[in-house]
Amino acid sequence: MNPREIRRLADLLRDYGLTEVEVEREGVRIRLRRDPVPPAPPAGPVVAAQAVPAAGSPALVVGPAADEARLLTIEAPMVGTFYRAPSPDAQPFVRDGDRVKKGQVVCIIEAMKLMNEIESKVAGRVVKVLVENTQPVEYGQPLFLLEP
Repeated sequence: MNPREIRRLADLLRDYGLTEVEVEREGVRIRLRRDPVPPAPPAGPVVAAQAVPAAGSPALVVGPAADEARLLTIEAPMVGTFYRAPSPDAQPFVRDGDRVKKGQVVCIIEAMKLMNEIESKVAGRVVKVLVENTQPVEYGQPLFLLEP
């Protein structure tokens, strides 16, 4: 099985809400499993006040939620081990604050002894690297936050 076939299986998991899929082909068996996503808690009223506007002036509340809403996420396209650099003694592909271009390699995910370069799908500035080097990652796990 090649990485593209494994990615297709992972897409099936996500698209159909499956928690596990197993395929055997030519003596090779692959099983992908993910934890079921817990249901989102019911949305209740949210009250956020940062300043009291003067009478007659429009109210505009700007806070962390507004800042986070505009950030883009680069997610893991597969299960594997996350590497920030091409080799242990090399500099990381990207750091917090770096600008990235669409198609630029931002990390490597090792899956089944294959090194898969992960590219940014958008251009922007790296706000935060969310995963430590050599840590295992799950399919769909956020890896980076980008500011467009």
